[in-house]
Amino acid sequence: MDIFGKINHIFVLLKELSMFERNQVIREELSKVAGELIAEFPERRIFAFYGKMGAGKTTFIREICKVLGSSDVVNSPSFAIINEYHTREGNPLFHFDFYRLKTLTEAFDLGYEDYFFSGHYCLIEWPEKIESLLPQGHVAVKLTEDQNGSRTIKAGLPD
Repeated sequence: MDIFGKINHIFVLLKELSMFERNQVIREELSKVAGELIAEFPERRIFAFYGKMGAGKTTFIREICKVLGSSDVVNSPSFAIINEYHTREGNPLFHFDFYRLKTLTEAFDLGYEDYFFSGHYCLIEWPEKIESLLPQGHVAVKLTEDQNGSRTIKAGLPD
């Protein structure tokens, strides 16, 4: 294996080590799991949340905002598309809901780059709508509802 093959192999191993998974998560555990997710990816600021309607994306983001130190009311920015919250220290947290976007041009019109490259946390619902605009190194978070009503939460660095 040449040097580039070895480097690629190391990146694959690191990516596997960065895989985050919590099973059978109930509502009362969301805050703890939110803290664990942020701790698992301490240098990352862009989190893309995937899941069906009703999977709990907004509820989980609400807990992440609390863990990050915000006491603001966290609601889905379905119509506003972007909500801005603040931590106790005054740092902004950006919460996006791209569900209603019809074209990528709308994301450009919002000035998504200013947010994504600000160095502040960006928590994105419905990232499928802007997949090609997501920065390299973002964390993909997938929420699925289990048969018993609990959630499975997986996160990692996409290819």
